[in-house]
Amino acid sequence: MPDELWALPARELGALLRGGQTSAVEVVEAVLARIEALEPRINAYITVAADQALADARRCDAELAAGRDRGPLHGIPLAVKDLFDTAGLHTTAGSRILAGRVPAEDAESVARLRAAGVVVVGKTNLNEFACGVTTTNAHYGDTANPWDLTRTAGGSSGGSAAALAAGMCILAVGTDTGGSIRIPAALCGVVGLKPTYGRVSCRGIMPLSWEQDHAGPMTRCVWDAAAMLNVMAGWDPGDPATRRAPVPDYVAGLNGGLDGTRIGVDRDLALGGIGAEVRAAFEAALDVLAGLGARVVDVRAPGLEEGMAPALVIWGAEAAAVHAEWLRTRPEDYDPLVRPRLEWGLALPGIEVARAQRARRRLQRDMDLLFDEIDLLATPTCALGAPPRGAASVVVDGAEVEVLPALTRFSRVFNLLGLPAISVPCGFTAEGLPLGLQLVGAPLDEVRVLRAAYAYEQ
Repeated sequence: MPDELWALPARELGALLRGGQTSAVEVVEAVLARIEALEPRINAYITVAADQALADARRCDAELAAGRDRGPLHGIPLAVKDLFDTAGLHTTAGSRILAGRVPAEDAESVARLRAAGVVVVGKTNLNEFACGVTTTNAHYGDTANPWDLTRTAGGSSGGSAAALAAGMCILAVGTDTGGSIRIPAALCGVVGLKPTYGRVSCRGIMPLSWEQDHAGPMTRCVWDAAAMLNVMAGWDPGDPATRRAPVPDYVAGLNGGLDGTRIGVDRDLALGGIGAEVRAAFEAALDVLAGLGARVVDVRAPGLEEGMAPALVIWGAEAAAVHAEWLRTRPEDYDPLVRPRLEWGLALPGIEVARAQRARRRLQRDMDLLFDEIDLLATPTCALGAPPRGAASVVVDGAEVEVLPALTRFSRVFNLLGLPAISVPCGFTAEGLPLGLQLVGAPLDEVRVLRAAYAYEQ
């Protein structure tokens, strides 16, 4: 049994732990053995905290033996993107600038997960300062996709996604400013949830774009994501962006079914300019949803196209504001791929930023009106499967396609608008590379997003 523990989701491991069929120490040991075997090839981690993880696992076992059960995540190994502060554990943001930094406190979301009994096994790799979507890192190396080591894991939470897919953790957390949870989740064949903006605290997380940063769970099944969100969600007085809205029981909401759920599809935008394999997988997913009782309706989703430009402008201005001092005093310490992306924002005129904010408000109004007519919006997560590592463009169905816009075209706008969105696996390319289905909901409607993803997954 212990050799197979790394392959099980938290839901099943929790039952085994409470039934006395395994222990937290055995689960952590299985994950650490998996890391030792695969990390040299995948490079999912910047830091592995083996000794601390085993000590925490022993504490979890002692608590369960004494009748103290912290909940469904008790004793479950968690990988933390190295953008989140972790008390006593290096937090580098994937950068040379922060090398050697050891925070005194956990990020709020990590603190909540620890209080729920998770065992942190390490800090995962990312694009420097989360600035990219391929987990290419000049300082800590690139992360490979476990399905094909020559392919990218996506990013910037690629280390978390790769670790999940390879059984090098059971749960993970990531951040998402333009798709950085959902893109690697899709490319690595796992589940990634970007909650509503402000639903999960970002206190203690290195910012990139204050108005578009989101933190959320990454898992191997939807139930685990719902259980994590139960813990992570909620108001934080230390983060002015968090919302005071009540937090429902997301696990309890999974079983409602899809009868009558209106799922909107903008076929011109969702199916235009994507490869035949992605189109076929997406249309098959829509058929499954319809077979589960959903009503798939054609809609016009204006934000998918019009939102890209204002999202990039706001991102650029805010990222430049975050990094202005380091760009002035330590420019040579940046990853050469990241530095020009950040410097671009320094030259943005204020009038352009103001126009982007105005466009954002207009698109939010338009999307609010759209969600009066539908319950969920469906798109592919990405327009292609995992491209080769380092590729700027690929050939899809005989046409050359730029990698960056193909990976972000369906994700970035929902950071601009702050809407909850999940990526759930929906098939494979002919080369055996995973593909993702994205389901998007109205603000604070994670219950419906998770319910639909869960129904589809089943």
